[in-house]
Amino acid sequence: MKLADGDGVFTVSEGGVELLRYTYRPDIAAFECPSPSFHPLRTLDGDVVTGNRPHDHRWHKGLAMTASHLDDQNFWGGVSYVRDRGYQVLPNVGSLVHRDFLALATENVVEEIDWLTAAGQKWITERRTMSFTAEAGAWTLDFTSELRNARETALEFSSPTVHGRELAGYCGFFWRGPRSFEHGEVLASDGQSGPEMMGRAASWLAYVGTHDEVDHTSTLLFTPDPGNPEWRWFVRNSPYAVVNPSVAFHEPLFLAAGETLRLRYRLLVGNGSWSRDQLETRAASYTW
Repeated sequence: MKLADGDGVFTVSEGGVELLRYTYRPDIAAFECPSPSFHPLRTLDGDVVTGNRPHDHRWHKGLAMTASHLDDQNFWGGVSYVRDRGYQVLPNVGSLVHRDFLALATENVVEEIDWLTAAGQKWITERRTMSFTAEAGAWTLDFTSELRNARETALEFSSPTVHGRELAGYCGFFWRGPRSFEHGEVLASDGQSGPEMMGRAASWLAYVGTHDEVDHTSTLLFTPDPGNPEWRWFVRNSPYAVVNPSVAFHEPLFLAAGETLRLRYRLLVGNGSWSRDQLETRAASYTW
């Protein structure tokens, strides 16, 4: 695999196919929470498996680290859910600011990021570690986020569900799929499946989508580290495709002053439609 860096973006390619673009210095409106993100992600066949700035949620950016509610601040972009009032436009949208790369290679990218409130206060210092590997028919992103509370008081990660909206518990590592992935197949561990996975527990979850223009399908397998704090899946296959192993779906997650929250995820991007047996075998093979 080959990594190339320049002008606030790095790319990773394999066999002449650009598998990803990681924009770490985005030029976007403050309302959308400027932050590093992946888009596009592509399969080894070259098919795009992310959506970016969709008309329904301009702040959805391919694959990104987010926090829809961090105390009273929004580190995801767009509107904020307020109990008994619904979604509101508030002056609370922060930003995730790239500071430096400590390493920049396919086997080890280490990035330093500051989470700044709308008022410019540093609440979190993040160390993000990423690596990329390819094999026949698939490639894998290994993603670790170490979030240190830089305040003198505890931080509360939460979600619209915590604040009263049912089945809207998104918080954390968030993927938005392309339009053609609507009505895709959702598979999960322990024989589970379907959009009924919303709010449920599973050690892994996969999304199988169909592409426009080409006669291809693709599979994304999301596997959180078993050592992560407890998560529940935020997942939809209609009216659009989204997946997020939320760390604050039903209940808030508190991070004490000076403490670090470590979150690790593995995302496999596969050609074609992977069977449950294939997915189970792959997930069972992982070591952490």
